[in-house]
Amino acid sequence: MPLPPEPAATFPAAPVAVVLAAGKGTRMGGDLPKVLFEAAGKPLVRWVLDALEAAGIHDRIVVVGYRAALVETALAGLPGVSFALQREQRGTGDAVAAAAGLIADRLAADPPDTRRPVVIVCGDSPMLRPESIVGLLQRFEAARAACLLGTAVTADPAGLGRIIRDDAGRFLGIIEEKDASAEQRLVSEVNMSTYVFEARALLHALSRLGNTNAAGEYYITDCPGILLAEGRPVGAVDCLDPSETLSVNTPEQLAAVAAALAARGPATP
Repeated sequence: MPLPPEPAATFPAAPVAVVLAAGKGTRMGGDLPKVLFEAAGKPLVRWVLDALEAAGIHDRIVVVGYRAALVETALAGLPGVSFALQREQRGTGDAVAAAAGLIADRLAADPPDTRRPVVIVCGDSPMLRPESIVGLLQRFEAARAACLLGTAVTADPAGLGRIIRDDAGRFLGIIEEKDASAEQRLVSEVNMSTYVFEARALLHALSRLGNTNAAGEYYITDCPGILLAEGRPVGAVDCLDPSETLSVNTPEQLAAVAAALAARGPATP
């Protein structure tokens, strides 16, 4: 079970978060950036930023793209929030790469052997809980990992990437549902697009990313595999609640998430 929140100073260097908020959300209708649609009284991305703040992560980089100025205006004045621009929508890996310069700036003053965690989350996942973030960070540091994925076990994994493990339970990779075999689709442990990377390992993996796939895009899901192939410690831990699998891609999903958030109440430190 997730551990209770502790101060960010628990970790060797203060974590920085990258929040992916550049998408349009074509299935939502209208021309508002998806992360600015409101649920239970505030924009989706504010739920995510507030959960990170409650988990003790005060340095938060929001990657903007579609109608970037609108998102920046909506979040203007929030302490500890800065922005990186993804000029073209070329995948999640490209979105994180847009923040690489700002991450490098944070590392500039760190001693070479400092481990600075970088938490990567989606701006349209308002069900993310502070205690889940803290639990993932604690396990990341305990494992001395280069990358640790936060996963969930759900009774309904439809549409989500599956976590593939070997017979000993070691993480092997992520397979998207469209690419999964019938047997792999039976896996109930799913990728939640919630990651912690050691900062220098992340920058290295981003520099190795390719886009040789059907969409011609750069995927952050390829970064764990790059590090794993190089023999670096990469793992996945089931530390997220099944409720956190609720995300927003349609107006119907927005209504469902709004009801769940209203029932849960605000994120608190």
